Amino acid sequence: KASAMRNDAEKLITIAKKGNQGDKIQKMNASRLAASRLGNDRKLTQKLFDDIAPRFEKRNGGYTRMIKLGPRKGDAAEMVVIELVGD
Repeated sequence: KASAMRNDAEKLITIAKKGNQGDKIQKMNASRLAASRLGNDRKLTQKLFDDIAPRFEKRNGGYTRMIKLGPRKGDAAEMVVIELVGD
């Protein structure tokens, strides 16, 4: 589940980066595509384009990091924390 979530997050950041680099029409198309994948949440889409994507303008991929926490006590399921990579 964490790997699937990581893939989705990286794809969304890539869409936002390309939208920010393009012209007005490309940005609008990218924001609509990202919004549809985020459940049409305007605040989340705006944060993706205004805050998150500019942080990774010079990075070509690998925007997230997975840190294994070990097994959970109740059912021994593996626990993972996913975070955005800093500069």
